[in-house]
Order: sequence, then C-alpha cells, then structure tokens
Amino acid sequence: MTIRTNTTNAPHLLADPPVPVRAKLAAAWTSFMFLYVYVDILNFYKPGVVDGILDGLVWRFDVSSTLLTVMLASVAIPALMVVLSMTLPARLNRATNLVVASLYIPYSVFNAAGATWEWAFFYGLSIGIEVLLLAFILRSAWTWPRTHSDTADVATADRLRQDLRQ
Repeated sequence: MTIRTNTTNAPHLLADPPVPVRAKLAAAWTSFMFLYVYVDILNFYKPGVVDGILDGLVWRFDVSSTLLTVMLASVAIPALMVVLSMTLPARLNRATNLVVASLYIPYSVFNAAGATWEWAFFYGLSIGIEVLLLAFILRSAWTWPRTHSDTADVATADRLRQDLRQ
C-alpha cells in the first residue's frame, strides 16, 4: 500500500517584507492617537468629570478659549505626526519624530497628576501603553537606516556614469 502526498495543499511560507520606517512611525502615531482620544473619552465616565465640565472646570482649570486651544494643539500635534511621518524628508522626519516623541513622554505622564489610587490602574495602563508607543517611535526614528557613501562608492558611481555615456 502506498500513501499519496498532495504537495499542492502544503502550507506555504508567508512573505515578510521589511516595513518602511515611515510606515512604522505613521502606524505608531495612529495607535497613539486612538489611545490618546479614547482615554479622554473614557475619562468622562469618572464620577464628577462631566459635572465639573458643566460647571466650567476641566481638572482644576477654568474652561476658556485658551484652555481649549491648548487641548486642541495637544491632540493636533500627534495627529499631524501621522502625515508628517509619511511625507517629510528622511533627515527632517527623523529629527521631528525624536523631538515630538521626547516631549510627549512627560506630557503623557502628567495625565496621572491628581489621580487617586482608585484610578491608578486606568492611568497606569493608558500612560504605560502611550509611553511604550512613544518609545517605539523614538527607537524607530533613532535607528533609521542610513546610506553610506564613501569615496569608493562615489568613484564607482562616476565610472558607471561614464560607461553609460559612451
């Protein structure tokens, strides 16, 4: 008795091409934005938050055009980083991501200010994930692959150009 093996149904290995740094950064900023916004939305369910807003207070600040403009800017910057990560030239892109992500780490940690122990896990989890995403952004930008051009490469390129002209 012989056993037939059907090789056409054999599992195939999946291709795993490298993901461009720009796409990694844009994806990380997008994830950061979703988390950032949802944490704010879920915060409305904390007792007293909506009542405070209706009374004109956000945390300990009076609701004003200045406060709302600062809040808008704090959300707009990471939102803009999604598109900037895909469009800026590599060198400027790297620097911008390093600066903005570095500034957002203490800004994210500040969200725990005034939190009680009852809400420690909520803020710890949300801030922890935000900081991990920001650390991923920093690592991705910091380790952005570089191209090397030494004199041998330049000489080789010059020779190739000359050969093509002839």
